[in-house]
Amino acid sequence: MSASAITDPARLASRLLDWYDANKRDLPWRAIAGERADPYAVWVSEVMLQQTTVAAVRPYYEAFLARWPTVEALAAASLDEVLQTWRGLGYYARARNLHACARLIAGERGGRWPQAEADLRALPGIGAYTAAAIAAIAFEHGSTPVDGNVLRIIARVFGIETPLPAAKAELTRLARTLTPPRRTGDFAQATMELGATVCRPRRPGCDRCPWADDCVARAKGSAERLPRRSARPPRPTRQGWAFWLEHADAGVLLRQRPARGLLGGMMEVPSTPWRRAPWTAAEAIAIAAPADARWRPLNAVVEHTFTHFHLRLSVLAARLEGPPPPDVAGTWVPLPDLEDQALPSLMMKVVAAARGEA
Repeated sequence: MSASAITDPARLASRLLDWYDANKRDLPWRAIAGERADPYAVWVSEVMLQQTTVAAVRPYYEAFLARWPTVEALAAASLDEVLQTWRGLGYYARARNLHACARLIAGERGGRWPQAEADLRALPGIGAYTAAAIAAIAFEHGSTPVDGNVLRIIARVFGIETPLPAAKAELTRLARTLTPPRRTGDFAQATMELGATVCRPRRPGCDRCPWADDCVARAKGSAERLPRRSARPPRPTRQGWAFWLEHADAGVLLRQRPARGLLGGMMEVPSTPWRRAPWTAAEAIAIAAPADARWRPLNAVVEHTFTHFHLRLSVLAARLEGPPPPDVAGTWVPLPDLEDQALPSLMMKVVAAARGEA
């Protein structure tokens, strides 16, 4: 069999939709049968689900929607509130873009969502996949959202051996050939559901798949090794020092990262820049220490992996007495209040390491 062997895409679409109707999970962002999906709910869920599992997202989504049930409510929130609520989901640019997008829709657009993919893509933080998902699920446009699940399914069904990322354009084109003219929202969710629960990366449940009879990879016994992927270069490692500065009365010093860039707008334990070359403690203190103090290195190294690099942060600690120095840039936070700060996972590791050693 080959890609050209699938001559009746309507039959495949119908079979998948029947399977979805019988097997779909009850997820909090899915509309009840017969009701129109809320574009706000679709948008928030799709942004949260990027790089994250359904199990991890569910409690965050439910708490987020309980606090901000509409785009207008989210627009009225402060960015700090949104970042704090987002803490633990990672990829914090998503939260910043959610907030910026909500303010644009609630303000300039008067709460009205655009429906076309191209118009959705013009909104902050909405890329090709999210725009297609909102257009299909919320507005029943003939859009085909293609994420990692869909790429995997299509590579297997059509038996595409070209490795990713080179195969992405062809897989996207083939996915579009299967999208039916009606129930496009259900079809989009059905493909996501199939990839998440049946056509899994490892040990795919081919015996439960509605497309098993038409799947080239299943016929060849190659489902588990598709899609192929080009070898990724190893992540580089960057180095830095974090400065844990306590004051006897004021608490610990935090500062806010710049709005743009990695972990933008989040609170952090002050640190040196992160670079490939190692820092000595003396060099770090001379260049980046937030205050003149008796700094001592702790027996603590925090490791954290980002998408494009791995980070190793050593920790220096100091303690100040007397009035807080007026020239220190940052915010003094009482130790019991650290949990209420918009600290990303990396900085929570630094806090845990410092409090365990300081």
